[in-house]
Amino acid sequence: MGGGEDAGSVRAVFLFVPNLIGYARILLAAVSFALMPTRPGPAAACYGLAGLLDAVDGHAARALGQGSRLGAMLDMLTDRLSSLCLLLNLALLYPRWAGLFQLSMALDVASHWLHMHCSTLQGASSHKAVGGEGHPLLRRYYQSRALLFLLCAGNEGFHCCLYLLHWGEGPPVFPGGPGLARLGLWLSAPLAALKSFLNLLQLWGALRGVAALDAAERAGKSS
Repeated sequence: MGGGEDAGSVRAVFLFVPNLIGYARILLAAVSFALMPTRPGPAAACYGLAGLLDAVDGHAARALGQGSRLGAMLDMLTDRLSSLCLLLNLALLYPRWAGLFQLSMALDVASHWLHMHCSTLQGASSHKAVGGEGHPLLRRYYQSRALLFLLCAGNEGFHCCLYLLHWGEGPPVFPGGPGLARLGLWLSAPLAALKSFLNLLQLWGALRGVAALDAAERAGKSS
C-alpha cells in the first residue's frame, strides 16, 4: 500500500501545473527548432511563446504551492538547451561570427551549471538565492523578478531578432525607418550585453564559492 501511495505522490509531482507548463515549453521549443531552417516567422513565434511561459510557470508554482525540485531542474535545462540550440542556428546563419556564438554558448552553460552546483553544495534552497558574498548586481538580478525577466527577455529577444534579420528587416516601424527586426535588435542589444556580463559575474562567483568550500574543508581536516 505504501508503495502505491509513493507512486501516486511521484505521479502527482509530474502532473503539477508548473511542470505541465514546462512540458509545453519543451514541445514549443522543439517545434521552433524544426521550423527554423525554413519558416522564420512561426519559428520565432513558437520560441517566443516558450520563453513567455517561462514566467508563467513560476507564477503558477507560487500561486498553487507547487514548487518542486523537478520543476526547477526542468526549467533550468529548458532555458539552457533552448538558448544553446538558438545560438547553434545563429552560428550556422552567421558563420563569420560563429566563434562569438560558441563563446556565448560556453559562457551560458558553464556559468549556470557552476552556479547551480555551487548553490547545491552550499545547501541553498534555490540557485536564485545569492548570499551576501555575491556581487551586488548579481544579487539584485536574482532578487528582482522584474529585472530578471527584463534581462532574460532582452537577451532572448536580441538573439531572436538576429535570427529574423537574416531573413529580412521585417515590416518598417515607420515609413523610411528601420524594420521591426532591426529595431528590436538595437533595443535589446544593451540588455543582452548586461546579461552576458552577469553570466561572467555568476561564473566567477561560483568558482570562488566552490574554492571557499574546498578551503573550509581543508581547514577542518587540518585542525
